[in-house]
Amino acid sequence: MAKMTEEEADALDELWTNTTPAIDTSRSGYFTRHMAHLVELDDLSAAYLRAKADAARKTPAEIISDMVHREMKIAAAP
Repeated sequence: MAKMTEEEADALDELWTNTTPAIDTSRSGYFTRHMAHLVELDDLSAAYLRAKADAARKTPAEIISDMVHREMKIAAAP
């Protein structure tokens, strides 16, 4: 990828400084679509998840997913 010249960089800086970008509000964005996935936890639960995630080298979401899947297997077992 070619680097910008000083003149091109100055022109781009001028454009973004003086131009308000158009935002399409007719479609929902990432945070709107994924807000249902955000959950508040108490401090103890959050600390537990962080510790488990660090120990397993996973994300907290992966730990929660594993826990839910394990519970579902237990519930489905005869």
